Amino acid sequence: MKKRMLILEDGTTFEGYAFGSDEASVGETVFTTGMTGYQETISNPSNCGQIIVMTYPLIGAYGINRDDFESIDSSMNGIVVRELEDAPSNFRNDMTLGEWLVQKNIPGIEGVDTRKLTRLLREKGPLKGKLTAANEEIQNVDAEVEAVKNTELPTDLVAQVSTKRPYPSPGRGKRVVVIDYGMKHGILRELNKRNCDVIVVPYNTTSEEIISLFPDGIVLTNGPGNPAHVEDAVETIQSLVGKAPIFGIGLGHQLLALSQGAEVVQLPSGHRGSNIPVKDLKTGRTELTAQNHGYAVDQKSIEKTTLKVTHIALNDDSIEGLECTKEPIFSVQFYPEAAPGPEDANHLFDRFMDLMNAQNRKEQNNA
Repeated sequence: MKKRMLILEDGTTFEGYAFGSDEASVGETVFTTGMTGYQETISNPSNCGQIIVMTYPLIGAYGINRDDFESIDSSMNGIVVRELEDAPSNFRNDMTLGEWLVQKNIPGIEGVDTRKLTRLLREKGPLKGKLTAANEEIQNVDAEVEAVKNTELPTDLVAQVSTKRPYPSPGRGKRVVVIDYGMKHGILRELNKRNCDVIVVPYNTTSEEIISLFPDGIVLTNGPGNPAHVEDAVETIQSLVGKAPIFGIGLGHQLLALSQGAEVVQLPSGHRGSNIPVKDLKTGRTELTAQNHGYAVDQKSIEKTTLKVTHIALNDDSIEGLECTKEPIFSVQFYPEAAPGPEDANHLFDRFMDLMNAQNRKEQNNA
């Protein structure tokens, strides 16, 4: 088998075996805790530019199928697994994980002690890493570490994964404009289930262009990276508040909070997985959620805004949901559409529908 190495910016190295593409790759190395759902994870645009460490020890057991993608192409930079299954057994299997990675030109490494690697990332947070090319012989590891440390990771991640042109997903119900910061297809599926007439627009679409589409509601989607790198989006959202009900998800939740005067901080190691408990402060109910983020809204910054906290993460008490006390807008940090993971929070799409119906009734009464 071809050898491969993962080199981290702190000087730690892991040796293993290559699968997928033979190319070298550099990215932010993070871990995810889901026991299943690797296909949805590796096709999630929120993982743009990242090297994903799978904490579950066996990956690839059910292969890759046509139905479970969350985007058409993967934008991750690599995958790290303890053991790769290259003879999957599942009635939906169309190809192996390794074959799919070759198609997408994405490198993988197996045979790595992912428990040790995960503990390291929990202690130090995300680290820049390099997956070497297959059979590349490293003559000077120190020089490679220094090169990784000095690598400037891109900040235009949202621009990379957002749609370049608007497109419709027609329905006969409410007109919903979806601002695509790196949308998972699951969001579109849930809106389609509710017969919404959806128009997906690029991340840099102006507020005037969005309002000209006569939306009954606006969805701010998930996406990759630091929300501070999407400055124009904050001003756009500010202009949209009060024009229609708004539902923010993932990065969209963070951008909505920034637009209302809150602040965002980086988490020590992020929340990535399909099994993270969140408490709904209104109902007292705990829901298991799917998440994928390295930033969170700062608790203290909420005090100076018209926002109030609706959900918290039970693992670390970080903010997982917000709503505005003056406008019909709300947001959650987690994925209510799951994909992968439990669908406990799916009802939030119904809440969004209720907000749009209530807003329509209000406008009719005022007419």
